[in-house]
Amino acid sequence: MQLVLVSGLSGSGKSIALDVLEDSGYYCVDNLPATLLLDVVKFLGEAGHDRAAISVDARSVALSSLPEHLAALKVRGAESTLLFLEANSATLLRRFSETRRGHPLARAGLTLSEAIERERTLLAGVSELGHHIDTSGLQPKALRNWIKDLLGLGEGSLTLLFESFAFRDGIPLDADWVLDVRMLPNPHYEPGLRDLTGGDAPVIEYLDRQEKVGAFLEDARAFLARWLPDVRRDNRKYLTVAIGCTGGRHRSVYIAERLARAFSAEARVLVRHRGLVAAAAAAAAGE
Repeated sequence: MQLVLVSGLSGSGKSIALDVLEDSGYYCVDNLPATLLLDVVKFLGEAGHDRAAISVDARSVALSSLPEHLAALKVRGAESTLLFLEANSATLLRRFSETRRGHPLARAGLTLSEAIERERTLLAGVSELGHHIDTSGLQPKALRNWIKDLLGLGEGSLTLLFESFAFRDGIPLDADWVLDVRMLPNPHYEPGLRDLTGGDAPVIEYLDRQEKVGAFLEDARAFLARWLPDVRRDNRKYLTVAIGCTGGRHRSVYIAERLARAFSAEARVLVRHRGLVAAAAAAAAGE
């Protein structure tokens, strides 16, 4: 099992770290009592989880026993990585002020400043065991990227949806990027092609022969290839590329299918054809 332990000061970004790990396929457990670490790791392993992330911080019961449990895990052959997130006091004070959240130790009758320093003391033994990340001045996006880089999580998974539609029905509300292909040669006006779709062989063969269609595809592929890495680095999980033509049956369907094929090796790709779905529903209602 790949085990990542997350600890650190309240307000330093532990929740962001857990979110990154969960998005990367880790089974996450927040605020686990230190005394349960061995049992939980054993349970998760037996349940088939090969990656787990566990948060252990100043709220944890028997925090002082964490070092001995980590040593026991190592004896069992389980390698773990401990991330310790911290920030300077001025940053933590500002973050608690901005979010208006209460510090978990402030309930003991301490001021916010006293609670922060008390937590530093409680976590002193834990901080020595892990890799430190100083989040002072870091925006959440930057922290996410630092954690991904540190743990070798790459740029994360991206679901890329290519969606054909008819402009006469309006632009889909879920569209992130919109490509207009109405200027391309239209199979609708070719004998024998009007009643077919962009997924039928005769229409595909017709559009394959069109020089302008090929040029548009090449430009669209180049544009997506240029900007998809930046979309991933922006921690996006979904991107919808809507391709529209007049009726949503021929050109947009063809382009959507071609682009989906071109990027199938680089992302999880989905294809949806809104115009064809609407036409099928209308035909069924007419029957």
